Amino acid sequence: MSDEKENCVRMTRAATKRKAAMAATIDEERISKKRVVLGELTNLSNIKKPRKVATKVITKKQKKPVLIPTTVVTVNSDIDMRSDDPQMCAPYVTSIFEYLRDLEGKVKSRPLIDYIERIQKDVTSNMRGVLVDWLVEVAEEYKLLSDTLYLAVSYIDRFLSLKNVNRKRLQLLGVTSMLIAAKYEEITPPNVEDFCFITDHTYTKQEIVKMEADILLALEFELGNPTSNTFLRRFTRVSQEDFEMSPLQMEFLCSYLSELSMLDYNSLKFLPSIVAASSVFLARFIIRPKQHPWSVMLEEYTKYKAGDLKECVGMIHDLYLSRKGGALQAIRDKYKQHKFKCVATMPVSPELPLTFFEDVNI
Repeated sequence: MSDEKENCVRMTRAATKRKAAMAATIDEERISKKRVVLGELTNLSNIKKPRKVATKVITKKQKKPVLIPTTVVTVNSDIDMRSDDPQMCAPYVTSIFEYLRDLEGKVKSRPLIDYIERIQKDVTSNMRGVLVDWLVEVAEEYKLLSDTLYLAVSYIDRFLSLKNVNRKRLQLLGVTSMLIAAKYEEITPPNVEDFCFITDHTYTKQEIVKMEADILLALEFELGNPTSNTFLRRFTRVSQEDFEMSPLQMEFLCSYLSELSMLDYNSLKFLPSIVAASSVFLARFIIRPKQHPWSVMLEEYTKYKAGDLKECVGMIHDLYLSRKGGALQAIRDKYKQHKFKCVATMPVSPELPLTFFEDVNI
């Protein structure tokens, strides 16, 4: 019995040593492995790497072909693929914009183009313009993104297309729409108390929270609808391909024109993508009035011909010249600043040549 016990003890000790050795090996492997933090991860696309293939080459001294490996590189001149902006999502941008173009035309994403005549009894188009102009100042005060401003105006128009609102509660609708848009877009949105303060405590926290619930229920929580700013980034980039100028100046000018369009109630008849394309058209005309503002490349990427933009371009042109909304100065003052290259002060011809809107080969 003693021999058997000794054998069992030896086997147990051997097993323990093997287990300890394996544990040590595993620990060494864990230590040798590098931990990768999120910041070290690269933005990889689903584009396949160039693959090596064999090419047949016959020399004078050889009768049989020799296989020489060569690299096949796919050359893509597409503008989106050349972009170094990760937010453009180059490998998927075409599909994304097709989806957005489909989404912008859906009923849930669009306000009624005549809701003031059909739904509202106490709110006028001038009141709406004043509200939008004031919201621009609010966005500047709290340093909110342009997307937040666009979404807030979109929520206002969609809500007014569904519910009759008293003029005394129009500002409440405005700040609450801005609150919802900020929650949707901003990393650190202003809180409810900030919006109470900005209205000089005209409305209480409880009133804003109640209005927030009313807006969300009326919009059925459909908050991610595309705006003209959604399309503007891509259209602006395309417009610079054959247009030598400061990229920032072009971007700011297009943004200025697009924001001006929000002041006009009549802009609701145009899809956001048309407003974005029209802003690019007019910006190119302002910068180079003697050159045709449109091109085959822009037509291909925007899916609009120059003739499709005539009415919308005319509307924004009138706003730029203060023929409309001249008393609303917040957007104009904003883009007169040096940080926006003073684009609001750029001169423009008072007339748009009708030949620019003819559908011809450019």
